[in-house]
Amino acid sequence: MGPLLDRIASALSGRRSWWALILAVLLAGLAFAMGATSSSSAPVSLPAGAESAMVRETLKSFPGGELSQGVAVVTREDGAKLSPQDLSAIGQMRERMLAVDRGDAVKNAPSSGPPVVPSPDGKAAIAFVPFDGSVTGFPLVDSVKEVREAANSGLPQALKMEFTGGPGFGADTANAFAGADLRLILITALVVAVLLLITYRSPILWLVPLIVVALADRVASIVSGRVVEAFGLVSDGSTSGITSVLVFGAGTNYALLLVSRYREELRHETDHRVALRTAVRHAGPAILASNLTVVLALGALLFAILPSNRVLGLSAAVGLLVALVFVMLLLPPALALCGRKLFWPFVPKPGDHKDKKEGIWHRLADGVSSKPWIYGGAGVLVLLICAAGLFGVKVGLSQTEQFRVAAESADGVETMAKHYPAGEANPTRIVAKTAAAQQVQQRVQGVDGVRSVRPSGRSEAGLSSWTVVLDAPPGTDGATGSVRGIRGALKGVPQAEAMVGGPDAEALDQSTGAERDLKLIVPLILLVVFIVLVVLLRALVAPVLLMLSTVLSAIAAIGLGSWISTNVAGFPALDDGVPLFAFLFLVALGVDYTIFLVIRAREENANHGTRESMVRAVSATGAVITSAGVVLAAVFAVLGVLPLIVLTQLGIVVGLGILLDTFLVRTVVIPALWSIVGPKVWWPSKLS
Repeated sequence: MGPLLDRIASALSGRRSWWALILAVLLAGLAFAMGATSSSSAPVSLPAGAESAMVRETLKSFPGGELSQGVAVVTREDGAKLSPQDLSAIGQMRERMLAVDRGDAVKNAPSSGPPVVPSPDGKAAIAFVPFDGSVTGFPLVDSVKEVREAANSGLPQALKMEFTGGPGFGADTANAFAGADLRLILITALVVAVLLLITYRSPILWLVPLIVVALADRVASIVSGRVVEAFGLVSDGSTSGITSVLVFGAGTNYALLLVSRYREELRHETDHRVALRTAVRHAGPAILASNLTVVLALGALLFAILPSNRVLGLSAAVGLLVALVFVMLLLPPALALCGRKLFWPFVPKPGDHKDKKEGIWHRLADGVSSKPWIYGGAGVLVLLICAAGLFGVKVGLSQTEQFRVAAESADGVETMAKHYPAGEANPTRIVAKTAAAQQVQQRVQGVDGVRSVRPSGRSEAGLSSWTVVLDAPPGTDGATGSVRGIRGALKGVPQAEAMVGGPDAEALDQSTGAERDLKLIVPLILLVVFIVLVVLLRALVAPVLLMLSTVLSAIAAIGLGSWISTNVAGFPALDDGVPLFAFLFLVALGVDYTIFLVIRAREENANHGTRESMVRAVSATGAVITSAGVVLAAVFAVLGVLPLIVLTQLGIVVGLGILLDTFLVRTVVIPALWSIVGPKVWWPSKLS
């Protein structure tokens, strides 16, 4: 393996390495020629086999089932009751909305639907506006925008209209991502540029890795989108945002590690190409191992039941592979062409290296290793205190709680809840065989929490549907509890083959799927990472210790981030997807830094004892890993510019976790463990 690595390193750093630059440019050109895919749609969070998803599909076979119902809710600005003149104006508003083009299915459907429906307290009224259910993304945004403009164009100033329902939420979600990708890229690039400037203290050097990583990000966005499409999945705005953050963060980390080792070797070599070859030879395996660890961990998401989880795993894995290719194929030749002066004004020269025992990282690691039980115990105690933040944290956001920015659709649902029966805004839907219709009706009416049950149509396939209004507000535990009750009651009518759907049922199925994915994917991630560490370190004890410390760090980060998210940021709950995504990124990315550190410790172990080799490894990698950690944490924090609470929470949790891993686990916990266990940490390899 050694001779092969030497040949690769020589090819990437030699005088003829320009071929790698040309190859990278050709790859980029090929990717851009493929064209980008749209990522404006909302995440697909329901598996096709979920009961609520099957209800949604089955309803399409009913008359008008291909339509999606939009709802315009109108109130007076002063909160008073609606007058007859107000109701007349609302009726005219409905006619203007119905005149707007809302898709082909609406044109072919018969004109039907209730007129204006006043609320029981007389202070609100709703009007239903059907849309073509197959229209999504930016076309839906445009259609909903026209409907809202038509509604407000002739509405008296005393009245306030809020458009909600399925089309309203779909349009607001898609519209929230309009321009968000560009903002995310620009802010991420700015953050990385500033941190690289601070790290390198050079007005030139930072440009090289930034250009390489930015090019990798653009290519990754195209390639990952095409791969997701090839697997029959649908990409979305949140997935592309997270993928972009991972590519920028991980790509910059790889560049920092390579450039740091290159600068270290320049202090020993007069020929910069020889120094670069040595840097690629030693840093390359660590970069490759860390990349493949994260990619394999992301690959575990392909076994998830929720489509959004599978899409993220596939998209992010492809993005990171693209980042690896560009950093390793483009960065070394670029550094070779630029030469030593790229580091100006602090150009490293042979003989000006400092003794490793003079640095702050050496003193810190040496102090920890001299009193490992005290420092290690204190570090573990801090992590346990952070993990305690998980107690009492509520998991699960309702549909109206998903947005971090103002959304008219969410406001409309809240307005309806004030003036109509709680479940009227998002009724539950039931589909069953018509032959058992009477039994179904009776069973559902007897369920606690059900306010009303109304037949809503029959299909040619011998099925009937019902609209069920619940007492509990949408998205609450009471609503999902009523859905469970309805499903349980209908199991007693096996000949009905009844299915329960609607927004609350979908929320329940999504939560159940997220819980199932968490239980399945977390062990897979741990197994993948453990196997990689065993193969990489050729030991068993070290991987076990590293896994335990990484898992504890991840749980601590989720606990601390959850507490901050709900108690400081004021979010109502933790999104269902945050625990799984956060654990995945924290374990995989945390092991990244562990791999950088422990590979260096193994390298130093050839000439030094176990304790001293770890001290020297921390001393050698302290600055670069800290810089990489700060960069990655800052890049994840940038997710806050995207409009969904789940992404903001993910940025908080992962950012904090990376900082915990960088400043506490790597500098305190792991050196303490190495000193406590001693040479047996490498068992059963010869180093033990």
